[in-house]
Amino acid sequence: MSKKIEELPFEILKCNERNVITKCVSIVKNGGVIVFPTDTLYGLGCDPYNEKAVEKIFEIKNRDKINPLPILASSIIDIERIVSLGSTGKRLAQIYWPGALTIIVPLIDQKISNYLRAGKTNIGVRIPNNICALWLLKGCKYLTGTSANKSGEQACKSASEVLSSSLRGFDVILDDGTVEGRVQSTILDLTGHHPKIIREGAIKSEAIYTTLERE
Repeated sequence: MSKKIEELPFEILKCNERNVITKCVSIVKNGGVIVFPTDTLYGLGCDPYNEKAVEKIFEIKNRDKINPLPILASSIIDIERIVSLGSTGKRLAQIYWPGALTIIVPLIDQKISNYLRAGKTNIGVRIPNNICALWLLKGCKYLTGTSANKSGEQACKSASEVLSSSLRGFDVILDDGTVEGRVQSTILDLTGHHPKIIREGAIKSEAIYTTLERE
């Protein structure tokens, strides 16, 4: 088994030591792509300001370039530096973050990769409820938050599932065992006249709409 791991074109690091997080942060800041755990699935991350790294994410996933990538951060303060949450978005963030709700809102940081946002003026943002991911984000500040799988293939909930999949081209897997669910985050679009669920995931749409009505 160890011989097989040595032959792999990427590293597998356990998320249990500070120096491991520091190394992953350095990889991201130098244009690398990492696989890391979130509260929903394992994600594929890079610096959202790095055009070449973002392009590599699309190539690795075989993802349609008209579909933008979401951005993860570790705090509402950091998220409000790149997007305009508005009063509704901020209140939902206070209720559901860290957690499995991605909120699409207007982008205000025009330095974010145009490739990442597919030329759009809005972007999805989220704070994941996973300690390993939050440690990583505190160092990186921001990461792309797309699932670690080829487009159209099953999402992965563990490092071993990533290894067994066809996904390749990344630089390191940050292994934190198996995440609880295989359900993606719920996506809520706040850019129209009325809030709209784009994808129902870990948080049921009824709960979101009930919260909106109450607020």
